[in-house]
Amino acid sequence: AEKENMMRKELTQNIAHELKTPVATILGYTDTIIENPQLPEEQVKQIIRRTNQQATRLEHILKDLSILNRMDEAQQMISRQMVDVSKLVSDIVSDSATALKQKGMTMSNCLPSSVFVNGNEELIFCIFRNLIDNAISYAGDNTEIKLTANEDGKFWLFELSDNGQGMQPKHLDRIFERFYRVDKGRSRSMGGTGLGLAIVKNAVQYHGGEIKARLNQPNGLIFNFSLHK
Repeated sequence: AEKENMMRKELTQNIAHELKTPVATILGYTDTIIENPQLPEEQVKQIIRRTNQQATRLEHILKDLSILNRMDEAQQMISRQMVDVSKLVSDIVSDSATALKQKGMTMSNCLPSSVFVNGNEELIFCIFRNLIDNAISYAGDNTEIKLTANEDGKFWLFELSDNGQGMQPKHLDRIFERFYRVDKGRSRSMGGTGLGLAIVKNAVQYHGGEIKARLNQPNGLIFNFSLHK
């Protein structure tokens, strides 16, 4: 009970910290417009664009928290159906083409053509979307991402790897914690909410699986996870 209370207190503090920056920024921008009614039109437009960016960041944080809360408190209300994981991942890879090209990265989708899981499509989407986005954001330019899957009885075993910069071993056991950041400044500047990998872990566990991260050799990171069929 004591450990749970400490975790809840830490989570509350982290949420407050994550919300504080965009709220303060939005207030600062809107105060500037209110207090300076004669600002040039172009400067006003720039302030509005930046305000919109911060509001969008808040929206993403709240959406991610909502997903986590649903898995924590209302699992019985989450719908399930047969999900075509192969098609879902193919769509994600297609949507990521521009981001991959901008960084000179390649994505090798080696999934079999008929990977199906009885689960929640939104949560399964979150698993693959967040892991792929995470690799695109942090593996580094001119690197490769590879996704494979194998059947093992009642489970699909997935492996998503990259040959990028990896991370220090001390972070591996903590990257699935809510709001944990390996590089706080860089993560926020790139628009991350700090909840992506926590959602991945909870969604994997909701589908009867497990997930672990390990270092790739000689460079990079590997995520191994399973989903019950």
